[in-house]
Amino acid sequence: MLFLRYESFRGYLRAYPGTVVLIALNVIYFIIIALNGDPNDGETAVRMGGFLTVPGIDPFGMEEPWRYISSLFMHASLNHLFFNMFALLVFAPPLEYLLRTTRYLILYMLCGVGGNLLAAAVAVLKGDEYHLSVGASGAIYGVYGAYLFIALLRKSLLDASSRKTVYIILAFGVVYSFLTPQVDVWGHVGGALTGFLLYVVVERKKAWRSGH
Repeated sequence: MLFLRYESFRGYLRAYPGTVVLIALNVIYFIIIALNGDPNDGETAVRMGGFLTVPGIDPFGMEEPWRYISSLFMHASLNHLFFNMFALLVFAPPLEYLLRTTRYLILYMLCGVGGNLLAAAVAVLKGDEYHLSVGASGAIYGVYGAYLFIALLRKSLLDASSRKTVYIILAFGVVYSFLTPQVDVWGHVGGALTGFLLYVVVERKKAWRSGH
């Protein structure tokens, strides 16, 4: 089972530095936000870097594009932070191992951006007054999206139990996202799609290099 963690604490730190840095930044920024306001308050979220779009004025958040990134390190509550960091801790390491740290971090960040972008587009289509979101979920679903590509098209890289885990996580995530109020459904979907498509790019680059 690929997603069971057997490493010691020090071994984990050495093997998966990218994931460790991401978790540390999320925890540190949550503490900073909590010391400067209520993490679940909209005004605090906007002030501290939440992803904000206003259809008709700034529909894709391009006036402050840094929010595409800063929002990925923000969480609305301790539970929100805990569940996302647990997902990173358990599920991200195999992908970091496969891609190596730099490419993994690039994919992670781009998935978060992709999630925010789709959420903004849907807000425009729905005619929402505004869209405000925080959390690492879009980027984490990007990790799941990359695994979905592997599970469907590169089955040799995942054992049967791990493939089944990927399908269960995504199926549960879709149901949970649509049934739970205040969850950024399209951020999750956008992140997963971005992760899937980016892994297609990774595979094509590998094929091109092997052909040369």
